[in-house]
Amino acid sequence: MQTTKRQKLILKLFPEIMVKGSSAKKQMVQQLYSNLQVLMGMIDSDIAIKKFSDKIEIVAPVTQVDAVRETLRNTPGIEQILEALQFDKMESLDQIKAKVAEIVAPIVAGKRFVVRAKRTGSHPFNSSEIERVVGGYTLAHTDAAGVDLHHPDVTVRIELVNNQLNIITEKYPGLGGFPIGTQGDILSLMSGGFDSTIASYLTMKRGIKTHFIFFNLGGAAHEIGVKQVALYLWNKFGASHRVKFVTIPFDEVIEEIFRSTAETYMGVTLKRLMLMASEKIADEMGIDALVTGESVAQVSSQTLRNLALIDQATSKLVLRPLATMNKPEIIAMAQQIGTKHFAENMPEYCGVISKNPITHGSFKRMEKEAKRFDYSVLDKAVENAKSIYVDEIIDDITQAAPVEIVKELHENSVVIDIRPEESCIEVEGEVLKIPFHKLKTAFKTLPRNKKYLLYCEKGIMSQLHAQYLRDTDASADVKVYRP
Repeated sequence: MQTTKRQKLILKLFPEIMVKGSSAKKQMVQQLYSNLQVLMGMIDSDIAIKKFSDKIEIVAPVTQVDAVRETLRNTPGIEQILEALQFDKMESLDQIKAKVAEIVAPIVAGKRFVVRAKRTGSHPFNSSEIERVVGGYTLAHTDAAGVDLHHPDVTVRIELVNNQLNIITEKYPGLGGFPIGTQGDILSLMSGGFDSTIASYLTMKRGIKTHFIFFNLGGAAHEIGVKQVALYLWNKFGASHRVKFVTIPFDEVIEEIFRSTAETYMGVTLKRLMLMASEKIADEMGIDALVTGESVAQVSSQTLRNLALIDQATSKLVLRPLATMNKPEIIAMAQQIGTKHFAENMPEYCGVISKNPITHGSFKRMEKEAKRFDYSVLDKAVENAKSIYVDEIIDDITQAAPVEIVKELHENSVVIDIRPEESCIEVEGEVLKIPFHKLKTAFKTLPRNKKYLLYCEKGIMSQLHAQYLRDTDASADVKVYRP
């Protein structure tokens, strides 16, 4: 009977976890372990997870290592991922030195190296002896150029846990932060642009279970676009926990702002009303804090005085992770985590009502402006809020206006590969390569006498964008291609 070849991954914990008191550290390690059980279960039920006080080990089928590694690199709480070859019943230095030399021979050939060892358990030798003996044997029995203790070309890392030898073959950086679920829940005011997206990412990275609230000012297409970003963030960084996406229709609130509020105070008033509505939803969900993407002085409503006026509207704690970041830093982070393309194509509606905005508002004037607003309009908007779990977004969109899924190609069909990478699906017939972030603009130039089938890896992005195109162009004949 053939056994499945397996790979070991050793997860080093975020340093701030390791300096906590024993009770807090134990709780955080347990939470990370529980999160990984959920995440690894989504990949393969045959993945084994073992918890230690200072690390977590995962043993996965080699065929799943790429998927496992990608998930681990985006899981909050992990500082470093070490891939290792595992050998059991290594009871003597002779066995250890022979095995290490055998494995690393091709790696150290023609290079100067150093051996670094860590040892756990009871042995008749210490870590320094392991390094010296293994290093000497490797130098004598391989084509290594020499040993260099200070500036080596290659560092051979080994860990000995009782009689189990782990030879580290690769090292990857983790996301850091705390495990999601250790720092409570937060409600993120989500517009889908650069700022709110990065603010949400940072709270997730810090171990906060991040729910989303969206104020719809731009119709169904805008809502689909924001849901798309929320789904991406959740899938990549927070899928260990179910979170909610709340939509509040805000068109009548905007009308009331135009009716009741002086032009210069419209922008600040809109932000205050968003916080007030968010507070009501947060109370219903048992959430104590809100997060926004505001950055000091980035726009007129984000001066210190105006932020103070905005915060008056809520008794909730309001976190602003981007408060001191500048726009290039935020955009660079969006590029790094993969949300830049989403944000670039997201309309910004909050600014459309800001005419000659005040930059240093008056508390007394704000009080007068606030009294003229009819808050029954806001109450009605909150009553009409719709809440779904983020993992239900695709089903929710397709149930509202189902997009047909096509498995076979027919005459007059054109496949559009919307994946962002350069590779393109190969099928018989006409194929276009249009990354999703260019689709809205490019689709307008395509002839309307053909049927267009959107393709992506899992069909999720295709569903969202097909619905988006149909909402914005009633003549569009768009379906999803899932061969």
